[in-house]
Amino acid sequence: MSSGRPVATIELTHEERTKLEELARRLKTSQAMALRSRIILDCAGGLTNTQVAAKLSVAMPTVGKWRARFAKERLHGLSDAPRPGQPRKITDTKVEEVVTRTLESTPANATHWSTRSMAKASGLTQNAILRIWKAFGLKPHLQDTFKLSTDPFFVEKVRDVVGLYVNPPEQTRALVLCG
Repeated sequence: MSSGRPVATIELTHEERTKLEELARRLKTSQAMALRSRIILDCAGGLTNTQVAAKLSVAMPTVGKWRARFAKERLHGLSDAPRPGQPRKITDTKVEEVVTRTLESTPANATHWSTRSMAKASGLTQNAILRIWKAFGLKPHLQDTFKLSTDPFFVEKVRDVVGLYVNPPEQTRALVLCG
């Protein structure tokens, strides 16, 4: 290694070697985990960080990072560390409540939930509701089922519109606009 710092020597147990080889070749393993496994296997094979970096086409600091983490934490050190940032504020229970309410109820005086009405009802922000709906693929404004109007004059209005189609007036030019 060109920096002159001592390199952690990696000696693997039989179980660790078996697990790393499995992670390196299994199709369902993430690419990042497979690369980390290959790095450790090559380090345990006696290669220097420079040689491993050249062989696997990665940066030397990457090899150094995973060698050091493995030496300190073994297999657990290869998993992703928690990312920085604020911890979650919305609990799974609250998310479930929003999803259930969206699917199983409607707000008063409306045919479907909006982000504003759900935010007000649940005590969350509109953006939080939007993220939850997006995560679960919910689109309350695009329902697959027919919703009957709550308009008290609905039947009379339907009769008038259908009447124009069935028996259009001959003398006047009627135009039917639907919205």
